[in-house]
Amino acid sequence: MNQYITGELIKRLREKKKMSQAELAKLLNVSDKTVSKWETGKGYPDITLIEPIAKALGISVIELFIGNNIINNNRSFNMQKMKFYVCPICGNIITATGESVISCCGIVLPALESEPADDEHIINIEEVEDEYYVTISHDMSKEHYISFIAAISDSGIEICKLYPEGNAEARFKKRTTKYIYWYCNHHGFFGVRIKGLSIKS
Repeated sequence: MNQYITGELIKRLREKKKMSQAELAKLLNVSDKTVSKWETGKGYPDITLIEPIAKALGISVIELFIGNNIINNNRSFNMQKMKFYVCPICGNIITATGESVISCCGIVLPALESEPADDEHIINIEEVEDEYYVTISHDMSKEHYISFIAAISDSGIEICKLYPEGNAEARFKKRTTKYIYWYCNHHGFFGVRIKGLSIKS
C-alpha cells in the first residue's frame, strides 16, 4: 500500500459504475470538488468515509486500502488452485480456493508460491498401509522450524500444524492425496506433486 487510499482506484471504479463525481459525492455527503481532490491525489478521504466509499464503489475496505480490486474467476472450485497465506506476525495459516484479499494482524498477506525442495528441505514420503507417512529432515528449534505440512486432494485439504522442538512429520490418506506442501518459517513454501513420484514402501 503506497498511499492511504488510491485515488486512481476510486476514479476507475466510479467510472466503471458510470457514476459522476457529483453522484459519488452525493452518496458520501461531500462536495464533488472533494471527490476530485481524492482522484487527483491532492487530498485523502477522512477515515470515517472509508466504509461508505467502499460500499458506494462495490468493493471491500481492504481492496480500497491496497489500491486494487480482486476479480475471482475461479468459478469451478478447483482444489488444485488452492492458495496458502501465512501471517509473519502470529503464524496464522489461511487458505483460499481462488483470488482473495487476505488480511491478518493489520497487514495484507501475499499468496505463497511453492518451490521445489532444496537440499535443506528434503521431504521423505513412505507408504504405510493406506497412508503416506511424511517426514522432513529439518531443524525444529524455536527459531527455525517447519510450521506445517499440508496435503491437497480433489475434495479437500488437510493441514498438520507443527511446533518447535517437535517432529516434522505427518500422515495423510494415500487414496486421495495429490499434492503435499510444507512451510519453513525462514525459507518459505515448498511443494511436491505425488503423482509420478517414487514412493518408499
